[in-house]
Amino acid sequence: MPRNMLLTVCLSLLVGCASTSSPSADPWESLNRGTFAVNEALDDALLKPLAKGYQLATPAFVRVGVSNAFGNVADVGTGVNNLLQGKPSDALADIGRVVVNTTLGVLGLFDVATPMGLDKRNEDFGQTLGTWGVASGPYLVLPLLGPSTLRDGLSRIPESRSTAYSRTIDDVATRNTLTALNIISIRAQLLATTKTLDEASLDKYQFLRDAFLQWRLHQVYDGNVPQAVRDKLEEDLEVSAVAVPPSKAASPR
Repeated sequence: MPRNMLLTVCLSLLVGCASTSSPSADPWESLNRGTFAVNEALDDALLKPLAKGYQLATPAFVRVGVSNAFGNVADVGTGVNNLLQGKPSDALADIGRVVVNTTLGVLGLFDVATPMGLDKRNEDFGQTLGTWGVASGPYLVLPLLGPSTLRDGLSRIPESRSTAYSRTIDDVATRNTLTALNIISIRAQLLATTKTLDEASLDKYQFLRDAFLQWRLHQVYDGNVPQAVRDKLEEDLEVSAVAVPPSKAASPR
């Protein structure tokens, strides 16, 4: 079955189930915890050391420039998704950011758009689907990619083919290098946060799950989450917490 057809079928199923009450937000918790444990092991063995090395070896202004450049690429997708969500003024501002930062900001290395009043937004296709009424579906931990939902996981298929450098750079090695650099750059920015989380959280898996699901609701509703929707998520998370035996409540690390 072609990818686009598979995506369409899966999304149709999600729309059909949008009004169905789930027993919890995390019915696949056993599988998710296993994937989470593998991701954590890979992060400890590979990503975290690379991020620390990148942070030590690269001057701060270079790291900021790299982050800005990838953020400039992401602004293109944000603009498209804002347009698909029926927010043309935000989409115009996003494209304005890209034009200004690509020219005056030297290919996005410098963020000169923000001081000009063109604030950065973050919109993706998963948020667009949520705006269209597609249910998030069960919580899902993706291999290597981490916290997600069924809807957001499926939305990565078209997104992976629509990034600016994936469409304009033909050389596979160059594309892979840019992808790896982006991942390491993001991981380096999260080093302090994850250290605090490791020290403070008794159950890192549950903490990240709950925080992610609430954060995604905030994004989909642009910060104006209906109280009924908020209450439903809290109810589902409480069911998930009760459903986990005490022996599995500890972090897998």
